Amino acid sequence: MSAEPMPTPLLTRSLAQGATDVPLIDEPIGAFFDAMVARQPEREALVSAHQQRRYSYLALQCEVNRLASALLGLGLVPGDRVGIWSHNNAEWVLMQLATAKVGLILVNINPAYRVAEVEYALNKVDCKALVTMASFKTSDYLAMLRELAPEWVHAQPGSLASVRLPHLQSVVWIDVAGQGDEQPGMQRFSDLLASGQPDDPRLSQVAATLKSTDPINIQFTSGTTGFPKGATLTHRNILNNGFFIGEAMRLSPDDRLCIPVPLYHCFGMVLGNLACLTHGATMVYPNDGFDALSVLQTVQNERCTGLHGVPTMFIAELDHPRFKEFDLSTLRTGIMAGSPCPTEVMKRVMTDMHLSQITIAYGMTETSPVSCQSSIDTPLDKRVSTVGLVQPHLEVKVIHPESGDIVAPGVSGELCTRGYSVMHGYWDDAPRTQEAIDAAGWMHTGDLATMDSSGYVNIVGRIKDMVIRGGENVYPREIEEFLYRHPAVQDVQVVGLPDKRYGEELCAWIVVRPGQTLTEDDIRSFCKGQIAHYKVPRYIRFVEGFPMTVTGKIQKFRIRDEMKNQLGLEEEKTA
Repeated sequence: MSAEPMPTPLLTRSLAQGATDVPLIDEPIGAFFDAMVARQPEREALVSAHQQRRYSYLALQCEVNRLASALLGLGLVPGDRVGIWSHNNAEWVLMQLATAKVGLILVNINPAYRVAEVEYALNKVDCKALVTMASFKTSDYLAMLRELAPEWVHAQPGSLASVRLPHLQSVVWIDVAGQGDEQPGMQRFSDLLASGQPDDPRLSQVAATLKSTDPINIQFTSGTTGFPKGATLTHRNILNNGFFIGEAMRLSPDDRLCIPVPLYHCFGMVLGNLACLTHGATMVYPNDGFDALSVLQTVQNERCTGLHGVPTMFIAELDHPRFKEFDLSTLRTGIMAGSPCPTEVMKRVMTDMHLSQITIAYGMTETSPVSCQSSIDTPLDKRVSTVGLVQPHLEVKVIHPESGDIVAPGVSGELCTRGYSVMHGYWDDAPRTQEAIDAAGWMHTGDLATMDSSGYVNIVGRIKDMVIRGGENVYPREIEEFLYRHPAVQDVQVVGLPDKRYGEELCAWIVVRPGQTLTEDDIRSFCKGQIAHYKVPRYIRFVEGFPMTVTGKIQKFRIRDEMKNQLGLEEEKTA
C-alpha cells in the first residue's frame, strides 16, 4: 500500500504532482477482474441486499461471462454502445463487467431522465442495445420507451426499428424471473442471461484484441449549452482511478463497502464497484435507490466496514429517528463527496458513525472522476477543510482564469488536472473536447480552488455557475435551453439558490412573449416527464428583463442576490 504523498519542500506555486511509486495498471478491466477471481474465488464479491442475492468472486465471474456471451449473441461487436438505464442492482454490475469483457461501451443513463433526455442520449452515441428497469416509483421506463417508439408493439425482440430511435435494435428489461407481463418487442433480462454460455470461446478471442486504452464507458454530463455531453472513458481511466481510490481508503479483501450512491454515476461505479474489485473487497448494495433506514440496517446486518455518500445522505442517516438502534461499530472508512462537506457533519460522521478513517474525494466525470482525495492518514483539520492531495500519477495546478499563469499558494484560480485519468474525449464532439482539454493535456475543470503550500486543495466556487442539487451537477444553460422551447417564453435565466436540504435549488427568471400569459404551474407542467425532476426549477419568477452590464452581459449574481433577499435565504456555512 502506498502512503499518502506529502509534497516536500513546501510549494512556492500551486502545482502538485502525485506519487508514482506504485505503477499504473495497464490491462483491460476484464483481465484484471479474472486475475482477482483466480486469487480469491470463494470470497464474497457482491451482496445486493434488496434483491437478497449474493455472489462469490467465482460465481460473479460465471454470471459475467454468461452475460458477455449473451450480449455477443445479440450481434453486438466490440466498440458498439450498450445503454444501462437503471438504479442499483446486481444486473447493473453484471452489465458493467460483461460489457468490459467483450469491448462493448457501456452508456450510463440517469434513471431520472425523461423522454426528451433519453431520446437524446440514445441517439447521441448510436446505442444499439438498452438494458432498462421496467419501472421505479413513479418512473415507468417501458412506457417512456413506447412513447418514443410505438412501432415496437409489432416488432420481434432483437429486430426493433423506429423513427425516433433509429439505431436501437434490442431492448432488455430487468425482470424478476417468471414474473411480470411479456413486453412486445422487448426481451426479459433473465431470458437474455440464460441464452449465454459462461465458457463461450468467443470471450477469450475478443479479450485478446482489447487494449487498456480502448473506450469502455460513456457518462453524460450536463453541458453549459444545450443537452449533455458524453464523457468517454477508457479501461485505463476508470480501473486505475478505482484502484488508487481504494488505496487511499486502505481497502483489503476483508472490507465490505456499503454503496448507496448511484451506480450510473462515477461515485457508484468507480469509487464503489471498481475500488472494491481492485482490492478483492465486497460490494454491498443496500437498496435500489437511497433510503437512510435501509443503509443503517444493511451496515449492521452485513457488518460493513465502509460507507459512501454525499453529505445529504450522511445527514439523513445521522438524523434518522431510529439511528441509535443500529450497531455501526464495524465501520471505519468510506468517502464523502459530491458537494462541499459541512465541517460539523464530518465530525458527527467520524464520531457517531465510527467512520474515523472516512476520506473526502474531489473530481469530475471527465477525470474518471477523482483528482484529489484525503486518505485515512490526513490530519483532521485538513480532512474537514480540504479535498486532500493530488492522486498518484496525476498533476493538479491552480491557474489564473484569464492569463493561465499558475498562481501562488493560497490564491484562488481555476483547477486543472493532467494525467492518466483525463477522459478520452466527449463522444463525437471534438470542438468541446478541445475546449475542455488544452494542447498540453490539462483538463480545465471550471472550478475555482486554492492550494496551500503543502499541496492540499480547497474548492471555493464554480466558474460557470454550475448548480449542485443533492449531489447532482446541473448547468443552468441546459435548463434554459429546454425552457426556450416553450412557445410563450421569450427569454429565461436560471440560477442556483442556497437550500438547507439539497445544498442548492434552481430558480428561473422568465420573460414572457408579448400577448402571452404564463403561470408557474404552466412551466412545471411543461417540464414534467421531459426533464429530470431535479432540473425542474423550484422558484419561478416572471420579469420584464434581466440586470445587465453596460456591454449587455447578464449579471446572474444580481438575480441570485435579489432572490436571496426576496426569500430571506442565507448561504450555508460549509467547509
